Amino acid sequence: MGSIYLIRHGQASFGADDYDVLSPIGIRQAEVLGAHLAQLGIRLDRCLSGSLRRQQHTASAALAQLSGAGQSIPPLEIDAAFNEFDADAVIRALLPGLLPEEPEALHILRNGAQNRGEFQRLFARLIGRWISGEYEQPELQSWPQYVAQVQGGLARLLERAGRGQNIALFTSGGTITALLHLITGVPAAKAFELNWQIVNTSLSCLKFRGTQVSLASFNSQTHLQLLKAPELITFR
Repeated sequence: MGSIYLIRHGQASFGADDYDVLSPIGIRQAEVLGAHLAQLGIRLDRCLSGSLRRQQHTASAALAQLSGAGQSIPPLEIDAAFNEFDADAVIRALLPGLLPEEPEALHILRNGAQNRGEFQRLFARLIGRWISGEYEQPELQSWPQYVAQVQGGLARLLERAGRGQNIALFTSGGTITALLHLITGVPAAKAFELNWQIVNTSLSCLKFRGTQVSLASFNSQTHLQLLKAPELITFR
C-alpha cells in the first residue's frame, strides 16, 4: 500500500495584517518535522502542496531538512484544491446573522490575537452555521462545494500515484477535516471537533491502494513533543 502524509502548515501569523506567512515558530516547526522525517528514514516519491504561502513555506522548510540529510527530493507539485477554505469569507458572510445573539462578536473577531478563547468560540459557532447548510449565501463557497474541491484534488493525486509510493501533502486544517469527512464518513460537525485539535505541522497518514483510501493515523505531533518545548505546540 502507498502512504499519503497529511501535514498541516506551521504556525501562521495570527493577528497580523497578513495571516498567510509563517511565524518564526512556524518555520521552526517545519524544520523539526523535516528532521524527524529524515530520522524515520521516510523517502518521498512525490510532494504536493496547496497554493497558499504558508503551505508552500512549510514544505520548503521541511524538505530542506530532508535534502540536507542526503535525500533526493521530488519537485513540489501545487494544487489549489488543497487550499484552506476561505475563513475570512465565512466570517464576513455569516457574522451579521450572529450579531443579534453575540453583540460583541465584531470587536472580538477583529482583535482575535487578544481574545483567543472568545475568538475560537465565535469562529466555531460560525463554522457550525456554515456546515449546517441553513445559512448559505450566494457569494460564499458552501461546505459541500469545498468538500467537492478537496475530493477532486485527492482524485487527481491518486490518479498519478504509483503503487506503494510515499506522498507528502502540505496543506491546512480544513483540508484535513474535509478528507476525514470523505474517507471515514464522520459527520461534518464531528470532523470539525477534530479540526480544533490539529496541531501545526502535525502528521496524519492515509493508506491507499488504487482509489481505495483509509485513515491510518491522525494528528501525530511526536516530533514537537520530543523537544519538550511547549511553545511549539500551536493550533493556529
